[in-house]
Amino acid sequence: MQRRQFMRRVARGAGITAASIARPLFAQADKRLLLGQSCALTGPAGELGTQFQRGARLYFDRLNQRGGFGGRTIELRTVDDGYEPDRCQENTDKLLRADVFALFGYVGTPTGLAALPLASAARVPFFAPFTGAQALRDPFNRYAFHVRASYFDETARIVNQLTTLGTRRIAVFHQNDSYGKAGLEGVSRALKPNGLAPIATATVERNAVEVAEAVKTLLAAGPEAIVQISAYKSCAAFIRAARAAGYTRSFYNVSFVGTQALSRELGAEAHGVIVSQVMPYPFTPASALAAEYLGAGQGVTGFEPNYSSIEGYVAAKVFAEGLKRASGAGREDLVNGLETLRDHDLGGFFVDFNPRKHTGSSFAEMTLLDREGRVRR
Repeated sequence: MQRRQFMRRVARGAGITAASIARPLFAQADKRLLLGQSCALTGPAGELGTQFQRGARLYFDRLNQRGGFGGRTIELRTVDDGYEPDRCQENTDKLLRADVFALFGYVGTPTGLAALPLASAARVPFFAPFTGAQALRDPFNRYAFHVRASYFDETARIVNQLTTLGTRRIAVFHQNDSYGKAGLEGVSRALKPNGLAPIATATVERNAVEVAEAVKTLLAAGPEAIVQISAYKSCAAFIRAARAAGYTRSFYNVSFVGTQALSRELGAEAHGVIVSQVMPYPFTPASALAAEYLGAGQGVTGFEPNYSSIEGYVAAKVFAEGLKRASGAGREDLVNGLETLRDHDLGGFFVDFNPRKHTGSSFAEMTLLDREGRVRR
């Protein structure tokens, strides 16, 4: 009862009427299927949203050139939130008022947490957020679908590699918000069965690069490796400052850092930085999915293969498959269609949904950056 009352209050705050919540069918009268996306296009996390959006448009544009879906073209309406929750909530309110069919490809944990209650209250699908936070996955939500692996999956892979190599003194540098805390929880959770815990932790504020105190705190603890849970600009600032202070050991990052963005920020100093990935290797046709992605980008102005972009492409491809399997034109039909994607092969990358499981993948692998900015597997 309390949860229902809370959702009603959220809906009223967003200007969503009872009639709109009850309306089950897709109501857009023209021949568009309108998706709404709020993400960072500017600011210290701007490249993440920009690249994800480009990858999604790469798929949707090709689909539209072939006639769209069921006679409708897919339009992705993207608005900038600067990776700030308040702006994201305001954007989401406006997108829901515009009667978008679904919310697609939101970028970040704090922004996703601001938007998901609004989407749930309106019974609008919240599809493929660019985050691995458990708080957006648990408790189960009928309207939320996650294509990528979780931060628990990624940090477990990182910790497994470190402990296998005999590394025990592990510190954590993290963003001081829900994203950073989710990553810290993942590291701590993975270390615990080994009888370990982070030897030190330090934070940076979201959209900030003031890392001097964090560097001082962590280096004083003598870590053998530092796991970073933040966006690319702050992680790059930390790596540069730590190396300038004489630190020569390993840095590990989760995928949300933005691999190519981090590499560009660091230049030659990227050498030796390790990043976990939740998408197929996008730089060569090593998988059928990567080959399709690279083929779609041929001749497209500004196309640059990277992990954030292929994640947007994969999200769009999975969304389209859900539409294909939907038995009708409504939002509930889309949800039902997506739930039939049981161990679905996209071309070497598998997505598995069902009516009680909306986390599509647990795939994670480790990559290494070199001095030339290349990503090595």
